[in-house]
This record gives sequence, structure tokens and C-alpha cells, in this order.
Amino acid sequence: MRAARLIKMVLLLQSRPSMTAAELARELEVSERTVTRDAQALSEAGVPVYADRGRAGGYRLVGGYRTRLTGLARTEAEALFLSGVPGALREMGLHDAASAARLKVSAALLPSLRDAPRTAAQRFHLDAPNWFAEPETPDLLPAVAEAVWDDRRVTARYRRGAEEVVRELEPYGLVLKAGVWYLCARVPEPEPEPDVVPVPDAEPARVPRAGARGSFRVYRIDRFTAVEAREERFVREEDFDLPAFWAQRAEQFARSILRAEVVVRLSPRGLRRLRYAVEPVAAREALASAGAPDADGWVTVTLPVESEEVAHDQLTALGPEAEVLAPGRLRERFARDARRLAALYDR
Repeated sequence: MRAARLIKMVLLLQSRPSMTAAELARELEVSERTVTRDAQALSEAGVPVYADRGRAGGYRLVGGYRTRLTGLARTEAEALFLSGVPGALREMGLHDAASAARLKVSAALLPSLRDAPRTAAQRFHLDAPNWFAEPETPDLLPAVAEAVWDDRRVTARYRRGAEEVVRELEPYGLVLKAGVWYLCARVPEPEPEPDVVPVPDAEPARVPRAGARGSFRVYRIDRFTAVEAREERFVREEDFDLPAFWAQRAEQFARSILRAEVVVRLSPRGLRRLRYAVEPVAAREALASAGAPDADGWVTVTLPVESEEVAHDQLTALGPEAEVLAPGRLRERFARDARRLAALYDR
């Protein structure tokens, strides 16, 4: 889009003494003719772009021209990068900072581009919660978010089953998953508990990272009953990658609950619909185990499941596109369901 390209051109010229048309064309992925037209458009809009002629010439900004984007405060700049998730910003208490950042950015834009925030908001919106679920904002989320931004240690009380435990935590990052907030935190001192795969609905068990001073865990924010920020700050591990950590932990959790297996025969349509009925990890493993289609085009797979009860609920969604072959108890349950349905619809 031209608006984004013009902004990038100004920022490029702002960051360097001068750039040739060829250099700008390469950075902007356009032709040199387009660079010339863009420079003229910026000049006409009041941005002092000057073209030096000759072999050593190029484009530069005159008189130390700077955009007003440098007026952003740190909290505003950080909030700006989250502006695509307005609901999350409100829940974390960052709505005002994000609004101020957007106003400053808008003021720094060319007059012809100042409707960009409005036009973008008209075209894109992120709605994080699941369907048919009323999102609830944990009362302590703003306090946890503030500690995450400030790298402050916290003392937290956490519901674990029927009891409450007290934890000293170093809050590294927040994750919003399907409308539920989680805290990824480091426990400074390892605790004498066995290493097992975590369950998001309970306090996850310890899985140390190489070189980490302590262990990293995942906590549901709505299970905190008290959070007190400490005065001291912790030193954040610079190589900690929140998206990668969460992806690894989510994969571990998904695999940890798949403790049983069922053998299922699927029609071509059932095979296509399988990924909508079961966990993605289970679907991938089942498809990897698929044999060759039989004479009717059906394939047999071994499907990892949480339990026979969960498998019954999930495979019921596939209806006549799936036939359970094993275990026998589950096959008989589907046979009873089929007889009941036949009797119901034969009335």
C-alpha cells in the first residue's frame, strides 16, 4: 500500500544521512521511477525531501527533519504494538496508553493519511474468546500485567484444587488463549516436585530450561486470589521466547491428556472432518497412522484420545462417517446409540 510505503520512506531517510534512488527502490521493493514519484508526493505534502543530483546524489531530509513518532512514551510504544487486540488492552489496563499512542501516531501522519486508523479499524478486528462462551476478565489481571511490564517479582496466592498455595514468582509474559488468560512465570527456587507435563486448569509442574535459574511454569490468572508486587525487579533472560515457550508447553499439555487409543474407520468425508472433531495433535497422529483406503474408500486410523468418554463425545460429531472398531466397549456404546436413533426416527 502506498501509505505504508511513504511512511517507510520517511523513516528510512530519517535514519540515514542520504540514500540513492536505487537503495530506496531496493528497500521499498519498487522501481526507481516510483521512488521519484513518492519523493515528489512527500515534498508536496510538506515533508522536506531534497534530491541531490549527480552520480553521488540521492535523497535526504533537509534541516534535521524528524517525525513526531519519537514523542511516544515507553508504555505508549509498547501498548501500540498490542493495538490490534483492543479487548486485551482494556483487560490489562493499557487502554489509555494505547489511545494516547494512536493519537500521537495519527498526528505524525501526512494529512492525506490521517484517516488510516479509522479505515484499518473498519476492516480488521480480533475477537479472541471462543464462541458460546462469555468472556470474564480476572480481577487481578491488571496487577499481574503491571508486574510483567515492570519486571517485578510478585508474591501470589494460587488456588490449586481445594487448597491455596503461596508462590514467589518472576512474571515473564501473559498469554490469552481462547478467552482465558495465562501467566508464564519463573519460580526462582526449584521446588522438590516431580517433573510432569502441566495441566492449564491446575498449577503446572516444573520443567526447567537449560541455563535457567529456577523453573518456568504456567498459571491461570483467574486462579490467583492475591497478587502483591515486590519492590525488587528480576533480571529477565534475554533469550526467553514467549511464543516458542507457549507453543512447546501447549503441545506438551495436549499430548499429556491423550492417554488412550481407539481404532476408527473413516469415510472420505469423515477423514476430512476429523480435524474439526478432535484435538489437532490427535488428528495429526491419527492421519499419520492411516492405512490405504479399502474398497469403499474408507481408511482405518488409530486415534489418540483423552478417554473413552471423551472419544464418544468427539466421534459422535462425525455421525455415520466414522465406525469405531476398538475398543469393544466403545463400539457397543455407539451400537446402542445407533439403535436408539433408529427407534426414534422409525416412529
